[in-house]
Amino acid sequence: MYILILLIGITFTSFAQNTNPAQGEPIAKLIKPYPIPATTVINFDFQYGYNKTFSLQIYNFMGKKIIDITQMLPRISMSLEEFYRGIYVYQLRDKEGKIIESGKFQVVK
Repeated sequence: MYILILLIGITFTSFAQNTNPAQGEPIAKLIKPYPIPATTVINFDFQYGYNKTFSLQIYNFMGKKIIDITQMLPRISMSLEEFYRGIYVYQLRDKEGKIIESGKFQVVK
């Protein structure tokens, strides 16, 4: 039950932080993962708003952090060789640790 709450919290946080508070309209995503579903590699491209102080964290479906990237580049490419098949959650955080954006991607092998 804890995992479900964690994932729901991430989803609601993502939606809440990606809306324009004045109009309630969704704003564009800062980072785009592709290809989805992924088989051998996953790429993360900044659409706009690239900032070297951001960090990218990847969590498995059980909520365990498996990757923490602190050296941000405009494009990040990660091998999925050590990943198991399943759903993964990513979080883009600012230098204070606040979640700026989150989303999910699927690994199929």
